[in-house]
Amino acid sequence: MIPFHNTWPYELIQQDVYFQDCPLCGKSNVLLPFKRKDLPELISGVKKLLVLPCCLNKLMIVGADRDYLLANQPLRNQR
Repeated sequence: MIPFHNTWPYELIQQDVYFQDCPLCGKSNVLLPFKRKDLPELISGVKKLLVLPCCLNKLMIVGADRDYLLANQPLRNQR
């Protein structure tokens, strides 16, 4: 079972991937360094390091689906 507390929703706007709010610092509308073309790799389980541009914190993304990114650490209730 996928731990829901390790997931965070993302948004797609054209080819860009956004977090509506950063799970670590709370900043709004964070443009991620991923593009739409990177999502199939994440969905298939390829791990990628995500450095959040707003606070420079690092997350290891271990999976994804059409709505959420899955990290290797809890993202909910971190603030």
